[in-house]
Amino acid sequence: MVILDDKKELEHVIYVLKETKRALQESNAFELQRLSDLTIHSASIHQHTDFILMAVIIYSLNKIVIKKNRTGVKEWNNFVNRVNDELDKSISELKNENIGEFARHLEHTKALLIDLSPNAKQDIEEVIRKASVNKASRIFEHGISLSKTARLLGITQWELAEYIGQGRAFDNPLNQTIGVKERASNALSFFST
Repeated sequence: MVILDDKKELEHVIYVLKETKRALQESNAFELQRLSDLTIHSASIHQHTDFILMAVIIYSLNKIVIKKNRTGVKEWNNFVNRVNDELDKSISELKNENIGEFARHLEHTKALLIDLSPNAKQDIEEVIRKASVNKASRIFEHGISLSKTARLLGITQWELAEYIGQGRAFDNPLNQTIGVKERASNALSFFST
């Protein structure tokens, strides 16, 4: 399996899971966002579906923490304990290099997110779907093709293209166009040297 090829990466994933547990316990949405971004970098490099699922889960936790008052979660502490228990099991399986069980516990964690609140089930499923699209766009920004990124996250190329096309390309200063006069000036200076 990809994750076992690099002990340093294995330690990094364990670190991220431990920090996710802590951030969830503290309801620290900012830290969950940061951890999700760290994970998406690994997902982009290794293109491993377990890393991607982990990034989606962490990002979803970030959004759930932000929206927890609106989602109607009555037993928040119980939810946090159950998620952290699954994350503990994931960490244990990683330490034993049992990737199949690690992935199974990630799936259990995702199921916990979906079952968070009967009133909020649709909201949570939408958060997970949006998290998948968001993380897909981040993977795409790392240079992975649109079709491969969509396939890795289980979304359609259309969903990903639509999200990417919502002006995000202009967020990158390297994608900004320059005016005609500046372009002409740059061309003249290039040819005069």
